[in-house]
Amino acid sequence: MFDRTTWIAIALSVAGLVGWQYYYSKTYAPYIAQQAALQKEAKAKSAAATPSPTPVPAAKTTVLPPTALLPSPVAAPTASAGSTPAIPEISAKRETMDTSRAEYLFAANTGGIEAVTLFLHLGAHDQSLFLNKDSGMPIGALCDANGNAIGGFTMNADKNHGISSFSLSVPGGLSITKKFTLPGSVGSPEEYQIGLEVSFKNTGSTPLSLPGYFIAAGGEAPVHINDLPTYTCFNWLRDGKMTSIDVNWFEAGKIPLIGIQTHPAKDLYSQPESGIQWASVTSQYFCTIVTPAKDQAGSGVWARRYEAHSHAGQPVYGITGGIGTGPITLAPGETVTRSYSIYAGPKDFTGLSKIGGEQQKVMNFGMFHLVSEFLLWAMNSIQHYVGSFAAAIIILTILIKAVLWPLQNKATNSMKRMQLLSPKMTELREKYKDDPTKMNEELMKLYKQYGVNPFGGCLPMLVQIPIFFGFYSMLGSAIELRNSHFLWIKDLSQPDTIVEVLGFPINLLPIIMAGTMVWQMAISPKSGDAAQQRIMYFMPVIFLTFCYNYASGLALYWTTQNIFSIVQLYWTRNQPLPTLEKVTTPSKPSKGKGNGGGSSGKKR
Repeated sequence: MFDRTTWIAIALSVAGLVGWQYYYSKTYAPYIAQQAALQKEAKAKSAAATPSPTPVPAAKTTVLPPTALLPSPVAAPTASAGSTPAIPEISAKRETMDTSRAEYLFAANTGGIEAVTLFLHLGAHDQSLFLNKDSGMPIGALCDANGNAIGGFTMNADKNHGISSFSLSVPGGLSITKKFTLPGSVGSPEEYQIGLEVSFKNTGSTPLSLPGYFIAAGGEAPVHINDLPTYTCFNWLRDGKMTSIDVNWFEAGKIPLIGIQTHPAKDLYSQPESGIQWASVTSQYFCTIVTPAKDQAGSGVWARRYEAHSHAGQPVYGITGGIGTGPITLAPGETVTRSYSIYAGPKDFTGLSKIGGEQQKVMNFGMFHLVSEFLLWAMNSIQHYVGSFAAAIIILTILIKAVLWPLQNKATNSMKRMQLLSPKMTELREKYKDDPTKMNEELMKLYKQYGVNPFGGCLPMLVQIPIFFGFYSMLGSAIELRNSHFLWIKDLSQPDTIVEVLGFPINLLPIIMAGTMVWQMAISPKSGDAAQQRIMYFMPVIFLTFCYNYASGLALYWTTQNIFSIVQLYWTRNQPLPTLEKVTTPSKPSKGKGNGGGSSGKKR
């Protein structure tokens, strides 16, 4: 029979699993079901007609007229300021420019990049992959503090030099020009980086005071059926520290299971801090980062959530945001220019590190980031020689297990000693079953008497926890695994679904992983009481739940390390059993002359 502590542990484990499944069903399952329906619709449409290579996104954000930019004179305005000028009609002019890695769709009116097509990456169904396709907020658009784009810009595209220019004149003496410059480098991470200069000029005779505007980072949304929405984030960096919110930040707060609302839904995220180094919007494997020049740090950020898709009442959300220019004061004839670099491409840790500005922090590896960074470096290094990321994960796992081999052997030996000590432990538990405190004291004396560490068998698992979560964080964002194949696995960055039964995906590798865990536990030396051993059998269920709908690369790592551990256990089973002998405690030397420390030998 289980004691009270065992029942509490089992109840907590079951509650945790039920809670996770409830959270998953509320957060991910409707999204995945909705995305599956969308993909079926996309397949039906693609069978009937070839999609246009250049998307024309529908506007999903408010576009303000040029009069929203009316500056405030430094001197008090007179009563005869004049009537509000009419809003000019702007044609929906668009131009495309490209590099060897991406194509950019520029648009007049809002004066920014409506969409980016990445040539080296594919979306669902091997179709072209677009960034900022559905946000309605062009990258580099000029916005107010509420995230409303300001329209009225005219465009002039110079494809020969890779320059797209926009201009706007506002009554009151303000002229704004924007110039996007495509990168000149080829075959480097900088090729995803676009230059942007925004110039504010006072063409009047009176000093102008501008409240400051915001440069939009565009929007990011999940691009694949299994991309997790919690990776859809807005991030900003200040003093080397990144702050991040995901699309769920805007949800109304509710107490789980009960459904009581703790706070209403939020429409706008806004932070007024100055000294901001960059701001970004990210999906699971792609990002757009807006970085001001080093001497022109941003002042304030905003972010909004938008509905990227909708089907059967289940929305899929994206996130958009911007970084502030700070207040600007212009003397008559003066021009002030704000310079930015815009990265729109994959979340490539190595490439972003080379660009600088700590932009690699957009990977958001978490508390085990050092472990994740090392594992990513090691995996890429091995893949460079073997040509396969799956093989690289397997080899890296074997190398890690080889390093931990002595520790695992020591743990196995400790578990065998515990197994030999088990009859004596059973006697003590029976003898002091009515006095738990005394029983624990006697057990500790027994462990000390025979030199046995009751937690020695757990040490390898504790060491591997940071490695597991390091892999978890790394595989969740590293672009390298995307679209990497292995045996029946089509994409190591996605679950390895082989078939769906009544709408439920059958992911084979996590099931194999759980099976190898049960096998490993079955052949491991038994230590501790029977109740503790039964609790340990919950571990495969927990890991199965944790990995089932995650990147299959994580299950590949854990399955490989399980198989390696099984081989090691079979090898150690053939080794002689350790001897169980009492530890001889060395006698303490008596204090006296010649014992060091200047002792006089007198008793105190």
